Amino acid sequence: MGIGAAQASRQVAVEIAVRRAGDRARLAVMASDAYFPFPDVIAYAAQAGITAIIQPGGSIRDETAIDVADRHHLAMVFTGRRHFHH
Repeated sequence: MGIGAAQASRQVAVEIAVRRAGDRARLAVMASDAYFPFPDVIAYAAQAGITAIIQPGGSIRDETAIDVADRHHLAMVFTGRRHFHH
């Protein structure tokens, strides 16, 4: 397991989590309490071997996230429930 908590950047959080998980990132599921509005994090997760992403969704860019996940053959689940609030 790798955790990239309390980062201002979703990308940095994922990079930390993947680095901490090491080889265990391969074939793992990534979960987030905040949505992924930009495709770079999804592509990075795919390169690390992540096979599925669970996130709350709710971004105006959710369709883009779905498109990128589909291109990388990642399953993506939207919970519709956000735990992180500003």
